[in-house]
Amino acid sequence: MNRLLPVASAAQARRYARDLIRRYPALFRATLCLHVAAALAGLAGPRLLGELVQGVHDGRSLSELDQLAFAIAGFVVVQATLTRSAHLASARLGERVLARLREEFVARVLALPLSTVEAAGSGDLLTRATRDVDALSKCVRFAVPETLIALTTLCLVVGALVLVSPIFAVPLLIGLPIMVVGSRWYLRHAPAGYLRQNAAYSDVTEGLTETVESARTVEALGRQRQRMERTDIDLRRSWRAERYTLHLRTVWWPVIEISYVVPMVLTLLAGGWLYLEGVVTLGALTAAVIYVQQLVDPLDRLVGWLDELEVGAAALARLLGVTAGPVPEVTAAAEPSGNRIEVRGVRFAYEPGREVLHGLDLVLEPGERLAVVGVSGAGKSTLGRLLAGVHQPTAGSVTVGGVPLAALPPERLRAEVALVTQEHHVFIGTIRDNVAMVRPTAQDGEIRAALTAVQALTWVDALPDGLDTVVGAGELSPAQAQQVALARLVIADPHTLVLDEATAMLDPRAARDLERSLAAVVSGRTVVAIAHRLFSAHDADRVAVMADGRIVELGSHDELVAAGGAYAALWDSWQGGARKKARPQGAPFP
Repeated sequence: MNRLLPVASAAQARRYARDLIRRYPALFRATLCLHVAAALAGLAGPRLLGELVQGVHDGRSLSELDQLAFAIAGFVVVQATLTRSAHLASARLGERVLARLREEFVARVLALPLSTVEAAGSGDLLTRATRDVDALSKCVRFAVPETLIALTTLCLVVGALVLVSPIFAVPLLIGLPIMVVGSRWYLRHAPAGYLRQNAAYSDVTEGLTETVESARTVEALGRQRQRMERTDIDLRRSWRAERYTLHLRTVWWPVIEISYVVPMVLTLLAGGWLYLEGVVTLGALTAAVIYVQQLVDPLDRLVGWLDELEVGAAALARLLGVTAGPVPEVTAAAEPSGNRIEVRGVRFAYEPGREVLHGLDLVLEPGERLAVVGVSGAGKSTLGRLLAGVHQPTAGSVTVGGVPLAALPPERLRAEVALVTQEHHVFIGTIRDNVAMVRPTAQDGEIRAALTAVQALTWVDALPDGLDTVVGAGELSPAQAQQVALARLVIADPHTLVLDEATAMLDPRAARDLERSLAAVVSGRTVVAIAHRLFSAHDADRVAVMADGRIVELGSHDELVAAGGAYAALWDSWQGGARKKARPQGAPFP
């Protein structure tokens, strides 16, 4: 089970939301003023309507009543105009805030260490980048401005009601405790409930992603039923989480309905009795009843959107949590004094208490070719990722030119050491963009030279638009996609390459062609080749033999064969199988 990325605390989410709003102070103040003005304009209507009713009761002249009617119509027009302007201002503010938040989220994701992404898996990150962003988008665009409008209107209507007659505020004191108690109960349980709901959805996404990506393996091993059972378990967990939040809403909403229906009924009953007793006028009673009725709309908005605010808060906490984990300290002034890589006393564990590397010591001289061999599970790939700076050692150090890899900014690290794996990615865009993405300022001459170096320019020029041909995932053959990836390395120009079975997934002919392309990339560079095919070790300057997370032998091919140890046994075993398939002549390291 992959570890989910962290989740920011409620305090962190609130602080970030406040800081985000404060970046647009003028627009925020203008939006708030427009909403207040629209609410004030709306308060004039009930008061004037009460005066109109009182005027009819008192037998005022028709001209006076007409003036009141025109005044009511005028305030309705003013309120409509101000409300439209307020909504437009809210939309502009919301879009700017949302755009900034999305940009910062993308920056946070791209700044994540690769080890963090691998540990979390793609499902959780994908859910945060899609479902949580969508939920927060709805919250910022609609829930926040609507809640702001509701709260502003609510406060002003209550104030207007008190101005009509303080006695009409008494029924509100009966409904207020009901609302407060119900809302506090809901807000106490809702945040954790929505976080569980989103986490459960991440599990569903992760499981489905694994099943789709591993469909061939699942079919080959006949594990379809197991994957279906895994999906069913994840869906049941998600269903239980969503049922819990639905239960919270089905309890809270009726309580809120009661909290503002009770004051309405009491105002009508008590106000009618007070009017009959001569305590209040008919106009005051009319205005008070309308004001109490006006409370229903902002309360409905508050109830409806507060739930969305909780969903949005949970989404924001998950988005902020992407970088809530520990971030390696980067020393900006660190400057390697050479290309020598040293591994000193390195230990590493993916999980606490389950160490996979145990006290490794290794020195790589500039331009050296090192092959790392050993049985599966010996720790070869883990060592390669430590050398490439993908993982950081739990103890000991990995340095380049005397500077720890962890102290280098990511862009500088990739200029020093690059990892080449079996995976290769072709992004949607032109061939030019795909090759130059490591250095967007690269000129066409440099790009063509890089493609020439990896023997790819011929087929690139044969494409309909050459370098401007738009490609994407699956449009190039595996060998061509790997050549594009290697051309990127030529542009990046790192001094050390870590090759983790870069050609293992290709057929033998394509692998041989690609190995010739690799020869141009590795020339003059320090190379660490993690390989199962031992002819790579035969051509290396030195061979490191790993077993159980330790380097058990280190030396040249001839020295280790003569020593008759673990490497000699591997070589003899491999030679027995290699006789059936002769190694191609002239195939370069690795």
